[in-house]
Amino acid sequence: MNKKLLMLLTSLLVIAMIIAGCSSDSDETSSENDGDVGEVAPEEIDGELTVITHRTDIVDTVYQDYKDQFNEIYPNVDVNFEALTDYGGEIMPRMNTEDYGDVQYLPIQVPIEDIPNFFEPLGTLEEMEDQYLGVEERAVDGQVYGIPIAMTYTGIMYNKAVFEEAGVENVPETQEEFIDALQKVKDNTDAIPMYTNYAAGWPLTQWEGALTTTVGDVDYYNVDMLEDPTPFDAGDPHYEHYKLMYDIAEKGLIEEDPLTTDWEASKIMMNNGEVATMVLGSWALEQIAGAGDNPDDIAIMPYPNNADTTLMSLGADLNISINKNSENKEAAHAWVDWFINESGYSVEQAGGMSANLDIPLPEALAAGEELGWEFATLTPSPEGKEGLLDEIDKEAEVGLWLEPNKKILIEAAIGNRDMSYEDVMNDWNEDWKEAHEKITADN
Repeated sequence: MNKKLLMLLTSLLVIAMIIAGCSSDSDETSSENDGDVGEVAPEEIDGELTVITHRTDIVDTVYQDYKDQFNEIYPNVDVNFEALTDYGGEIMPRMNTEDYGDVQYLPIQVPIEDIPNFFEPLGTLEEMEDQYLGVEERAVDGQVYGIPIAMTYTGIMYNKAVFEEAGVENVPETQEEFIDALQKVKDNTDAIPMYTNYAAGWPLTQWEGALTTTVGDVDYYNVDMLEDPTPFDAGDPHYEHYKLMYDIAEKGLIEEDPLTTDWEASKIMMNNGEVATMVLGSWALEQIAGAGDNPDDIAIMPYPNNADTTLMSLGADLNISINKNSENKEAAHAWVDWFINESGYSVEQAGGMSANLDIPLPEALAAGEELGWEFATLTPSPEGKEGLLDEIDKEAEVGLWLEPNKKILIEAAIGNRDMSYEDVMNDWNEDWKEAHEKITADN
């Protein structure tokens, strides 16, 4: 009797273990496949999505067309859009809650190591970097959390008609030639030579994207700079790069009152010939060209430099991402996949190229190559030093991709601060050196 009872208990225990094992496998599979639309028919995917964008200019037009096109494939997904004027400034406070949309863009203000706390992994880096450019920039521990909505390049938007009126016969190549061109604009036209968009702030961050053109080397940013505790010394790329911003402002070649600038208005002003130049990413080309009746007057030139090669670095625009707290991850993955691979946004609206390597280069890049421009992505940081530059920058509070110190630079140049250019660079150097010593010691 005891032997039979023992056998019965053993059998029940085995059955219980099998059931538990099946349950565990099922849960794991569900978790791994959460949001995977590859094996699901489009009409079976449903839900309500909130997609947050920075494109206030086309959210009620182009994005509505996107919604219609998306719904032709996914008829049971209700897509709603929310546009933020100051994207980073407005979405960051919301990330203290779970209410930051289903699909959004990875704010650059989020430290790389903190990304998994807020966003859903989209796939492994090993697999995705064979298909997409730029996915390594916001990857964490071999997982990709964002795909660039476009690969863009930074240069100087300019109005060809204003240059012609000013007597600028050739596109300036060096910083000296560029300042001379702006002076001609000031002397011979009614246009503002350079519009900084100081009040909006974020346009000042665009200058950092052209640093590689100044240095002419894709290795500098993520490799060489890591080894330099004082990268703002005279003669260093950043020193020479931002000297142009300072000199232009000091010479009065910017808007008369930078405190009252207006981003949306500036696009119209440039299209109308009231502004000659702005430093922006190629994503702005279509926006400015479409802001008035003179689209053919708007063009982009490389950032003026003294490098041996005119190098335009291809950088990731904002990265589309998914809120890890979303209740509609399957629908969110469907939108991300369609937006990146089918919408045409990267070329038609961002003025760049698609991150998808299978999509052909746009005409603008081909035309630039004919003029001798070289396009390349930055050399990644060495293994084990991924994200190190961001860590140093955050600790130093220099803000390579943020606006506060750029504003200080302009304020110093126009006399609103009792600081020289060297004073500003010395401050950046001191903060960077202290942060470099601390972070590299920890690593």
